[in-house]
Amino acid sequence: MRIEGPIEDVIFRNDQNGYTVFIIDFKSTPVTCTGKLINANIGENLALDGDYVNNSKYGYQFAFSSYEVILPTTLAGIEKYLASGLIKGVGPATAKNIVNHFKEQTFDIIEMSPSSLAEIKNISLKKALDIGDKFKELKKLQNTVMFLQKYNLTTNMALKIYDVYGDKTIEVIKTNPYRLVEDVDGIGFLSADKIAKSIGINENSEYRVRAGILHSLNNAVEKTGNTYMPKNLLFSQAENILELPFENNKELFDDALQGLTLDKTVILSWHEGYEIVIPSKYYFYESSVAQKIALLNSSTVLEKKNVDDDIDYFEKRNKIKFHEEQKNAIINSINNGVSVITGGPGTGKTTIIKCIIEILKQNNQKFILLAPTGRAAKRMSDSTGEEAKTIHRALEVASGDLAKLSRFVYNENNPLKTDAVIVDEVSMVDVALMSHLCKALPRDCKLILVGDKDQLPSVGAGNVLDDIIKSKIVTISMLTKIFRQNDDSLIITNAHLINDGKMPLINNSSKDFFFEEKSDLNSIKNSIVDMVVNRLPKFTGLDSCQIQVLAPLKAGVCGIDNLNKCLQDSINPSSIQKMEIAVGNSIFRVGDKVMQTTNNYNLVWKKMNGFIEEEGEGVFNGDIGYIELIDFQTNEMVVLFEDGRRCLYPRTEISQLSLAYAITIHKSQGSEFDVVIIPAIAGPSMILTRNLIYTAVTRAKKMVVIVGEQKNLKRMVSNNYTVQRFTLLKQLLIDADKKIKELFN
Repeated sequence: MRIEGPIEDVIFRNDQNGYTVFIIDFKSTPVTCTGKLINANIGENLALDGDYVNNSKYGYQFAFSSYEVILPTTLAGIEKYLASGLIKGVGPATAKNIVNHFKEQTFDIIEMSPSSLAEIKNISLKKALDIGDKFKELKKLQNTVMFLQKYNLTTNMALKIYDVYGDKTIEVIKTNPYRLVEDVDGIGFLSADKIAKSIGINENSEYRVRAGILHSLNNAVEKTGNTYMPKNLLFSQAENILELPFENNKELFDDALQGLTLDKTVILSWHEGYEIVIPSKYYFYESSVAQKIALLNSSTVLEKKNVDDDIDYFEKRNKIKFHEEQKNAIINSINNGVSVITGGPGTGKTTIIKCIIEILKQNNQKFILLAPTGRAAKRMSDSTGEEAKTIHRALEVASGDLAKLSRFVYNENNPLKTDAVIVDEVSMVDVALMSHLCKALPRDCKLILVGDKDQLPSVGAGNVLDDIIKSKIVTISMLTKIFRQNDDSLIITNAHLINDGKMPLINNSSKDFFFEEKSDLNSIKNSIVDMVVNRLPKFTGLDSCQIQVLAPLKAGVCGIDNLNKCLQDSINPSSIQKMEIAVGNSIFRVGDKVMQTTNNYNLVWKKMNGFIEEEGEGVFNGDIGYIELIDFQTNEMVVLFEDGRRCLYPRTEISQLSLAYAITIHKSQGSEFDVVIIPAIAGPSMILTRNLIYTAVTRAKKMVVIVGEQKNLKRMVSNNYTVQRFTLLKQLLIDADKKIKELFN
């Protein structure tokens, strides 16, 4: 059946999928309605198609499956609609003046003759035309999103699609829905395939095969960190998702791949005797890194600078004595265009950086200290006494017209003003970010890369540190001697034992490394929650939010999804005093600890620096903060990040956040936490590896607590499996170095 009436009140709204509970006035009777809406604006008139259902908890409700927006016809209804905030620039006073002047013709005037609005006092011709444009755009948006919702796309995703195609959305979808895979972030092959099947597109359409190949390639990049795929392996994966046997469709697969090559989406090449498929942008990322590193490395000083006296002076002033391998690392960094310093915890990397900084200062050389994350940058700053920035902040995210030309302010056309750049925690820098950094380095700049080669590789695509080391074109300083270790501390000792494939010491007699034996998953989960909420705050004096749970998996009883829900309920429970909002399967509440899960270069932030308010753009994967405010009417959220940046999240961006009481070990890279709790559980051997547990343990500054079974910990320590990433950087570095040597010789 169909009912119609204006929205009187909004009771609940999930802005991620558009699910809304609201009341409409149907024939002077309030009716509670449930279903998915694009917007939920009080005063908006809706025609709903559905049926009454008896909800055991809430009583009779009208559950609708489709709807359309009906423009009101009464003067009071028209005024209420215009005053609802749907059309930016039209508030209650302006709405009243428009309706008083044009009466029942108001909507016709706005749509067909908007310039007539300028007849009204305080409405300029420019504003009148702007109101007309926004009204037309709103109608197009509503029609398009309602069309897309027929294909079970969330409201948020429908809005994303509309942002890409505008009023051509319906035409694009009807012609080739597989374009969504290439053009819209977050739309995968399966979603596009469902739409295509409902429209009647053939399963062996070249559009479909092209989308399946591209989806498989994107998965290989985004989920497993590859920068290319062997062609035969790519076709095998595409064959599975397409459910089309390759042997019977060879020509179809080859034609689709050829199409991707012709429009420069991918590049076909040969590597180590087999044909490979490379996403074009990743080929350019790796090529630009290889060329710049080889070029910078060619600046290696021919007459080596003797810094022995500088090192002696630093040792005397700081009352230390460098090991020979530490001295070599300092000398290599000063006398080479590019150098790598790698070693595990306690091997003196920070002290080496401090000495290098002092020598650079004595030679009047400018330097910049960088790290991939805000936490890593703060740690670098605290340990050196010098300002350190994230790579994104140093490069400065471009905005306005400049953003159309380049993602960052500093690039090959506008290099950084520096003589040296030192990058810490470089193991977690992916090839895309490394490419942007390399482009911004001046020709005569020294690049010093510092990191732990045994950490997990970057979350993003590439294997930058490992490829640079294995290329052997730059000077590598390997640090093996452990210096920083208190007699009663076990974190560093156990980290090195794990890295050597040996079980850590877990006799619980130290002050900073503990193991609690639990075999049942629910017992492990309950113990972790109790530790975070009660036991460890009492023992350490820290707040619960300063204790970080690092879990290997997302799903399951001890996965981060369930742990976050349990920890949220205990640390920040629901209350009538706290605003909260549902987004997807998550509830966000004022006071919650949250993490940004993707790079967003456009999100605006503000930050107080003394008495001066700074403003910029960009929030990045791994940034942690706390929810300060939720606006229920607009579904906007304010998050205060740990470095002082305050961001207003519009409703379409909130899905980029996740609860962060528990985070995956992968997401912890580059960060350091006072106390870390790690569940030792059973799981896939491809995930539960030695370098995963090694990375988790090395994230702790003051204490590690592992909860679970020792046999599971032993399996991880013994499991030296590492996922093979397909990357070209190593070979490209060797090739670039060879060309430069030939050129200069």
